Amino acid sequence: MATDVIVPTLGESITEATLGQWLKQPGDAVKADEPIASLETDKVAVEVNAPTAGVIAEHVASEGDTVSVGAVIARIQEGASAATAATPAVEDRTAVGKAEAAAPAEPAAAPAGQATPVGYGNHGEAEEGGTGGQTLSPSVRRAVLEHGVDPSKIKGTGKDGRITKDDVIEAAKIQPAAAKAAAPAPSVSAPAVSSGGRKEERVRMSRLRQTVARRLKEAQNTAAMLTTFNDVDMTEVIAARAKYKDLFEKKHGVRLGFMGFFVKAACQALRDIPSVNGSIEGEEIVYHDYADISVAVSAPNGLVVPVIRDAQDMSVATIEKTIGDFGKRAKDGTLKMDEMKGGTFTISNGGVFGSLMSTPIINPPQSAVLGLHRIEERPVVRDGQVVVRPMMYLALSYDHRLIDGREAVTFLVALKNAIEDPTRLLIDL
Repeated sequence: MATDVIVPTLGESITEATLGQWLKQPGDAVKADEPIASLETDKVAVEVNAPTAGVIAEHVASEGDTVSVGAVIARIQEGASAATAATPAVEDRTAVGKAEAAAPAEPAAAPAGQATPVGYGNHGEAEEGGTGGQTLSPSVRRAVLEHGVDPSKIKGTGKDGRITKDDVIEAAKIQPAAAKAAAPAPSVSAPAVSSGGRKEERVRMSRLRQTVARRLKEAQNTAAMLTTFNDVDMTEVIAARAKYKDLFEKKHGVRLGFMGFFVKAACQALRDIPSVNGSIEGEEIVYHDYADISVAVSAPNGLVVPVIRDAQDMSVATIEKTIGDFGKRAKDGTLKMDEMKGGTFTISNGGVFGSLMSTPIINPPQSAVLGLHRIEERPVVRDGQVVVRPMMYLALSYDHRLIDGREAVTFLVALKNAIEDPTRLLIDL
């Protein structure tokens, strides 16, 4: 008896996805509830689990296809065992070609692991390759193919001994050069080689990248966008962090960073300048009496923007814990779609990548985004004397339809004052 594998419900307003990768091939044995495919949506990737135990009978959809919620993408033959599936699995891999059959991280190399919604980062961590009885996650498999390492020889450092992308990279560093040379190269798409020997490669844009491109362009076409700059002296915040970071980490179990100060300062400034925290809906302006702060967090394949809900009611410690949790789960690929919805104001810290100055693009329906940049020692004048201070440029991009220049400048000045004198955050000035 064959059981259909259908596209599950993907979240509110999401009706279709792209079939990103098959984790199981026809002929492979599967257990109930283990992942067999990865779907790409506008925000995250979702692994499709086997509804029953058996053997993959066929793929109804191919990688790269757009599939709707409820559509059949595969069929599973119930009651079959791994032993009966061995021959078909080998035949299927042989048909694919010698290069793919020799790849050390082919999906059929190990049974799949626990299913979980994953973000566009590492797509979650996987159990140890050939010894842990679990399938490597998509990004870990890509790293294995790219670096040509044997996952069965890698000791995982993730939860329950799972192999992470960093584990693969570390293993590649100590792998002999000869082994790397013999390893197969990843095959995303066939490069076109011209007569002169120059190469081009065409790779289909992921659904996430397509969505990002569309939304950014819509923001430019819709909003009357303008960017205002200021700079801030980071001396006092750096001193406070250096003085209390050890006690802070000991008490709260998380490192004291700069983002906690900036989120707290932004919440106070948003309260004083409510239009920066507002949005335009049709012919109405919506003012929010809460601050849901979207923070741009780095993931291996790009930035994701989870939301700190009700940040105005949080302490610096709670904010730092929340951001730290977001960062870890962005790397692991376990952020949920609901955690990236909404938001009334965005903070993006390009300084961690070395950016000196930028003009960030707002994230509709939000009306403003704050860009942070690298801290750099520069000469400034204080009390008539030229001194060297750690300075950072701030950039506020905003929708001029709602926010006037006076309000934008006032917001930046309020933020600057709070950072240059952190005591203001304590006494609510």
